[in-house]
Amino acid sequence: MSDSSHFDYIIIGNGLAGLQLALRMASDVFFNDKQIALIDFSEKNTNDKTWSFWETEPSQWNNIIHKSWDKASVITSKKTIDLKLKPYSYKSIRSIDFYKEAKHRLKQNPNIHFIIDSVKSVKEESDNIFIITEKNTFTASHVFDSRIPETFSEDSKHSISIIQHFKGWVIKTETDAFDENKVIMMDYRLKDGNQTTFTYVLPFSKTEALVEFTYFTENLVNEETYDKYIKNYIKEYLKIDSYTIVETETGQIPMTNFPFEKHNTKRITKIGTGGGWVKGSTGYSFKHTEKKVEKIIENIKVNKKPSNSLFKSKYKFYDKVFLKVLKDENYKGEWIFQQFYDKNSVETMFKFLDEESSFKEELKIMSSLFSWSFIKAFFKTL
Repeated sequence: MSDSSHFDYIIIGNGLAGLQLALRMASDVFFNDKQIALIDFSEKNTNDKTWSFWETEPSQWNNIIHKSWDKASVITSKKTIDLKLKPYSYKSIRSIDFYKEAKHRLKQNPNIHFIIDSVKSVKEESDNIFIITEKNTFTASHVFDSRIPETFSEDSKHSISIIQHFKGWVIKTETDAFDENKVIMMDYRLKDGNQTTFTYVLPFSKTEALVEFTYFTENLVNEETYDKYIKNYIKEYLKIDSYTIVETETGQIPMTNFPFEKHNTKRITKIGTGGGWVKGSTGYSFKHTEKKVEKIIENIKVNKKPSNSLFKSKYKFYDKVFLKVLKDENYKGEWIFQQFYDKNSVETMFKFLDEESSFKEELKIMSSLFSWSFIKAFFKTL
């Protein structure tokens, strides 16, 4: 095997986690003498999703922020909760802008190599890892693998799993139709039966917005079902009769307590969705990915296993309780989020979701959700 087929690090998957990890390595002098390859079957040249997150300060992504907001609403069948987000801003990035920016930065580094290929298997041996693709075989000293473990579907019955699945339309109107300064984080007024479903609206301007219908359920639905509810919401709740669909996006995000971390080894680290980096109770991943990448870099530089201390057990427990309630009583989703957003300050909520809260703040969150459903879920989880 030629030297050109061996790399110090191979990253499988050029998604959010893979590209953030590569960018962080490329920016640190510790990796200046390391050869790093990114393998993906896709060129990543389409806008396949929108990432949203909140933060208090400007970040390294400022130049690709598509839109940010300092106000939000959560609407239920009983009330409208208006949130002033400051000192936070809620921000969105289009995936195509992130892909372009990441690839542009990485291609300036001669130690970064993009390989368009499909990985078939990864075999770990004593000194190296063999990565077998459709076109070649590579070796690496360490592999960061974003593929979801095969055992996830096989062993899912031993875990609590909900799917966050959605479809969204970016629509454009001829006249002003949106409050461009306020995001609708959740609107529960339009329901698909006795399930947790809501509509999400990101207004990019007064005449353009992403309107997305989302489920937190165990089962998927067909394309026509999403379309029906999006169309209904636009007409009945946004009061818009004439518009053009500019773009569509769909997605399925696992919300689960499946032990992805058990698939980490000394030489293979699971990352991204395949590593359990998506927060189980919300599906948010952008800032969690950034933090886990930082921890991996820190571990490598002090010669620790890259996956060391990536997760905080108390937050995994909180997520498990939440998922247990949603699984056993799925209709409770509207009540849960109404209580969460209505009874807590923005700062307390965001710190909790960012896994940066104090025990006192966590007690405040728990008390706002106090109910027989959570008591049962708590003891079942224990």
